[in-house]
Amino acid sequence: MTRGDKLQTRLFHVSTQDIEDISIAFQQEMAAGLAGQSSRLKMLPSFLKKPDGNETGTFLALDFGGTNVRAQVLELLGGGRWRECNRRAYPLKDSQGRFDYISSETKSEELFDFLAELVLEVSHGQECSLGFTFSFPCVQNSVQHAELIGWTKEIKTAGVEGQDVGRLMKEALIRKGGPRITPVAIINDTVGTLLTAAYKNPVATIGAICGTGHNACYFDPVKGMIINMESGNFATLPFTVYDDQLDGNSDRPGTQRLEKMVSGRYLGEVVRLAAKDLFDITAQPYSLSTETVAALIGDYPSESIGLLQIENDQKARLKELAMDIVTRSAKLVTACFLGVLRHVDEQIKNKHTIAVDGSLYEKMPHYREIIDNTLIEMLGSKAQNIKVGLVKDGSGVGAAVAAALASK
Repeated sequence: MTRGDKLQTRLFHVSTQDIEDISIAFQQEMAAGLAGQSSRLKMLPSFLKKPDGNETGTFLALDFGGTNVRAQVLELLGGGRWRECNRRAYPLKDSQGRFDYISSETKSEELFDFLAELVLEVSHGQECSLGFTFSFPCVQNSVQHAELIGWTKEIKTAGVEGQDVGRLMKEALIRKGGPRITPVAIINDTVGTLLTAAYKNPVATIGAICGTGHNACYFDPVKGMIINMESGNFATLPFTVYDDQLDGNSDRPGTQRLEKMVSGRYLGEVVRLAAKDLFDITAQPYSLSTETVAALIGDYPSESIGLLQIENDQKARLKELAMDIVTRSAKLVTACFLGVLRHVDEQIKNKHTIAVDGSLYEKMPHYREIIDNTLIEMLGSKAQNIKVGLVKDGSGVGAAVAAALASK
């Protein structure tokens, strides 16, 4: 038996029946979470409805969802239009090791003082309402208060978990001389993506991030607000031995199982782990990036592929493996979308837009096509009622829209 024979050719295949089963399980988890029962989906209320597109005014937007942070001044013009007046963006971890605001050695005051300084820099100290996109699972009891349940995306800053990030932000602004800036809304990036889409399109129903991380939210017509599902934690899924290996070696085993199968942070590592049973690849953990996977699938020239030191015939097989894993990602995401759509519109009779932001959806070859084709495969003619589209800068514009809604 060769090393290649060890890998089942259909190991990462997701069948039509798999998609149906996953969508049903996802819908059941949604219902359980909304009812306060045990669920892997947190179903967190945002306390925000959808905008009507006529919100106007100038607002600050702060976007913190990973290793970079961005502040903007945005003017909402009404009619679903806006313009950017100012922007600043910085990494939270310096490549030269001079600072690291997301390590366990960093205190919450240090992180939030840095965020406050960025807000003051972009706003020039002017009085303004701030919408804060904080893309980590939080329990909210109002639009202005969000208590961090736990860090994800390998961020470990001390003293933030269990705390109200709205209060931490307000206190940091006061310490840094910005009392005239008022945090009025805290949202997740998925909520921001949906708000941005809904500002222009009233049938926007789902907001999703398909990038470094993965999550989705939706507008619940019964609750009358947007619900952040923290869907990356969903776990009723067909795991392979490689998924289990990746999860077991992660910082938080047992959590974010869907995210570890579908998101950009982990896709390259799933490919690497599976490729160990195909080739003598000596690449270190997480050295195979999603950008490399995209280059491999799209036949783009890339030095990182050459560093794998594989033969041409092996490259073809590695490309096939990568395509299988990327296809699985897109189909699993679509299965969860189907669960949401059936929850809000059981017969899929109405028009729905799914707004997606993130580099995986935007840049991975064939990803959008796989989602669209899977919807057609599962829904037939009803798929014409569903439009999936890219929404750029959703977490920034969405924060401004959230601030406008909260300021009413």
